[in-house]
Formats: sequence, structure tokens, C-alpha cells
Amino acid sequence: MAKDGTNRGGRRVRAGDKPMSVAEKLQKGQAVRLMENDIPVLTSAELEAVDLPEGAVVEGTDMPKPADYLSAKQKNGVPLGADEIYKETWLWLKERGCERLVNPRLIEAYAQAFARYIQCEEATSTYGLLGKHPTTGGVISSPFVQMSQQYQKNANLIWYEIYDIVKQNCTVPFEDNPNDTMELLLRRKIK
Repeated sequence: MAKDGTNRGGRRVRAGDKPMSVAEKLQKGQAVRLMENDIPVLTSAELEAVDLPEGAVVEGTDMPKPADYLSAKQKNGVPLGADEIYKETWLWLKERGCERLVNPRLIEAYAQAFARYIQCEEATSTYGLLGKHPTTGGVISSPFVQMSQQYQKNANLIWYEIYDIVKQNCTVPFEDNPNDTMELLLRRKIK
């Protein structure tokens, strides 16, 4: 502690080894704890085969309904389209078994930020990169460019939160695949 009463020094933030994902720990034979129920997951060497009784109950989860503001009509009469991004993101999470771990509000925030990013990019394509200053009449850069960058940054930050939850809790190893639903979504919407 310094003379002025503040703590200084110590371990740097994010120093050291990065934590391994659940799938990597399982591949190495280490025991893991899942966020959902804190029950240790057994490795394949520890599993024993048992006969299941007839009529096993399989639990299904319905997708939560996207909020109405995600599909609200915009000033130009076209719906925002964030509800489609919400549905595709939720299905992507469901494929990995992590749909119950991510708060639906976080998915909504991502869907809205990404839809607004797309909206700003469309406005930039329509109106161009330059605009007219409201008082002087001089040339200025389009405000849609800066807004687009902000929405893209917000969408990426939220996506990293969602992706980190999936990475830390997905029991099946997966690689970033260009045929992935999210990758296809990103490529399709920007064009």
C-alpha cells in the first residue's frame, strides 16, 4: 500500500494462462463442473453402461418469443429484422446445448445491436459516405458511418459474452466453421 492509501502493484489483469474450455478439459480426461447444476461430468473411462427403462422422458425447450420491439416497423415502413437474428442466434445456442445458459435479454440486445448495424450500413450505401453540414453547408463525413461502427462494436462485445458462455459450457468440441449458422448470417446480412 502506498502512502496515499491506494493499492499499487500486484498481479496484472488477465496475466497468466487462459482458462480451458469444458470440451478441452473433457478431452484431456479432467473432471469439470458445469455452470447449470454444478454436477461433475464424468469422462468416458468412468462411465458405466446401464439399461434404460422404457419410455425415457426427453425434455424439450421452446424458444422464448422475441420481444415485439425487435420486429417493430421503422420510419421507412420496413421491419427492423432483429427478431430473425434473435431466432437464428437462439437456434445456434440450442445446437450446442447452451440455450438455457444465456439470458434471453442478452440475445435480444445482440440481435438489436446487429440489426441496427445492418440498418446503418444500408443507410451508408443509400446516402453515401459524405453528408452536408446542417449550418455551414460544408461537406462532412456521414453520421451513419460512426453510428455503424458503434453498433458493430456493441454487437461484437455482446457476441463475445454469448460466445464465452458457450465456449466455457459446451461439452462438445467445435471449431469456428465457415458453414456455421452465425457466419452465414453475418455474411448474408451485410451484402
